[in-house]
Amino acid sequence: MACGQGAKKSILGLLFRAQQQTARAYSSSAFQTHQLSTHVPQDGVFFRRFSSEVSSSEQMNLIKQLRQRTSAPIKDVKASLVACNWDIEAAQKDLRKRGVALAAKKSSRTAAEGLLAIAQDDKRAAVVELNCETDFVARNDVFQYLASSLAKMALSSQGPGELFMPFGPELLENMSINLDHPMLSGETTVQSAVTEVAAMVGENVKLRRGFMLSTTLHGVVSSYMHTCPQPGMGRIAGLVTLEAEDSSTLLDAVKSVGSSIAMQIVATKPLFLSKELVSASALENEREILRTQAESSGKSQMAMDKMVEGRLRKYFEEVVLMEQKYVLNDNTNVKTVLNDLSKEVGSKVTIGNFIRMEVGEGMERTEAADDSEVAAGGAM
Repeated sequence: MACGQGAKKSILGLLFRAQQQTARAYSSSAFQTHQLSTHVPQDGVFFRRFSSEVSSSEQMNLIKQLRQRTSAPIKDVKASLVACNWDIEAAQKDLRKRGVALAAKKSSRTAAEGLLAIAQDDKRAAVVELNCETDFVARNDVFQYLASSLAKMALSSQGPGELFMPFGPELLENMSINLDHPMLSGETTVQSAVTEVAAMVGENVKLRRGFMLSTTLHGVVSSYMHTCPQPGMGRIAGLVTLEAEDSSTLLDAVKSVGSSIAMQIVATKPLFLSKELVSASALENEREILRTQAESSGKSQMAMDKMVEGRLRKYFEEVVLMEQKYVLNDNTNVKTVLNDLSKEVGSKVTIGNFIRMEVGEGMERTEAADDSEVAAGGAM
């Protein structure tokens, strides 16, 4: 019994000494870790280096702040904060660096959504198409701000005498742009701004194309935007120039009709301004289709010829702006509306050029084509 008690005391003593050694080792390790985890500058201020030193509520606040600053996805915001030991300034720089790399990786993905943005004055207009991958990003405030800024830049770069000019992204990409937005500010190039927005929203963002349109000394530029999230933006745009022959003509009535014709262009998708401007290839192609349809009727040649000509008139009413039924009054056509307007203002009024643009049009067909390709819409 005495022997058992002695052995028990010996074992307990060994356990006690082992616990003391473990405690001393833990204290030394903890002290070293603490020294490594803190930085003491000359002013004696300590900075936190490990997330365990930042409370959960403070972590959530930092995540919220950085998310507001950058619009980056929450998981990326948190990853950068953790990697930068919850230093929000360092994390913001890290996000921008990683975001640019991410944007480069995503640049090959199809971006067929987005917005058209227009900037204009009485004599000139510029419209640009800025693409992204989803309509969710198209509703993003930073994305919309960039689109609007690019349209204004295109308008300011428009040279004299350019009545109608389609352009690709290369026209603006290397130009300097001064941005003033809570999440996007300072002077940079257009290409850098597009890349930075792509990093913020986590999608491929691309400036695809644009148009510049202007009128003569005595004319107006009118526009209409369909599906507008805010003024000057939309998914479909119609623009038209109306010109008065007499320089003393008052243009208020001309502007009013111009706005309705711009809406007409959006609604009816005209391809040509007048019958005389219908291309020979388009006309011959349509005649061939109509002849084939007429031959299946089994009627005489004279009857088939009349059928072709009758259906050709219907074709003109569909694709020629001047021959189309007027959207505000289908009892008349656009040609008659312009004739009536000319009588009202006391001067001949004509249409100079027109454009119809739609976000993503032709991209499924020409996805691999050069980004500067422009759907001509209807410039005449």
